[in-house]
Amino acid sequence: MSTRPETDASTAQFSVDGDVAIITGSSSGIGKGIAKRFAADGVDVVVCSREQANVDPVAEAINESELPGEALALECDVTDREAVEALVEATVEQFGGLDVLVNNAGASFMADFDDISPNGWKTIVDINLHGTYHCTHAAEEYLKDGGGSVINFASVAGQRGSPLMSPYGAAKAAVVNLTSTLSYEWAHDDVRVNCIAPGFVATPGVESQMGVSAENIDREEVARRIGTVDEIADITQFLASPAASYVVGETITAQGVPQLSEDREI
Repeated sequence: MSTRPETDASTAQFSVDGDVAIITGSSSGIGKGIAKRFAADGVDVVVCSREQANVDPVAEAINESELPGEALALECDVTDREAVEALVEATVEQFGGLDVLVNNAGASFMADFDDISPNGWKTIVDINLHGTYHCTHAAEEYLKDGGGSVINFASVAGQRGSPLMSPYGAAKAAVVNLTSTLSYEWAHDDVRVNCIAPGFVATPGVESQMGVSAENIDREEVARRIGTVDEIADITQFLASPAASYVVGETITAQGVPQLSEDREI
């Protein structure tokens, strides 16, 4: 039995019901939240990460919840082009097509630029930038078959200086540029390409580092500097939906209250 509420005409444009989506990096955090949100709205979702054991529970939870959308768990390292192509082909074989690609897979570490080895730099750029390229390039044929949507994930670290995160910031800045550039090239193929640049979000990783969990965040409070996975899923669903039909090539910054520089007066 479906647990999805009835959709009326006033909210239908925000629905992605009936679509097929790949969400990379969806074993936890933002990717997992997006997968659950999409499935609840009737999207068949492919959840993937580098370890099959990490995404199996995500797909099982979605399927056992009897949501309108079905979930398929696949192992995929987004830096491995052959693995990415296999991911796309398995998606199409299982669900008959592909409508939405969410390039969420990412990684980072904190270190002074002087201390970053060539391998460390390459690893971060490979995952965040080259992984986005591989997935988008491999999915091109199917996204253009009837029109689709690509939603990339950057970061506020890619929009301004990011001390101790130079490879991550550089890669995410490139993702922002790729988004705007590809949006021009693919617009005539009826594919919208957009991007989300989150600030701090209460994911398990952030909780382990900062001690802030989603349960401690007042979602009614506007003046806050950390968001929830659900709030990022809201933006992702909007960008994938017909309601965002006039949003093309944009990067939506979701960081709560903007931080002021120390020398700026309020």
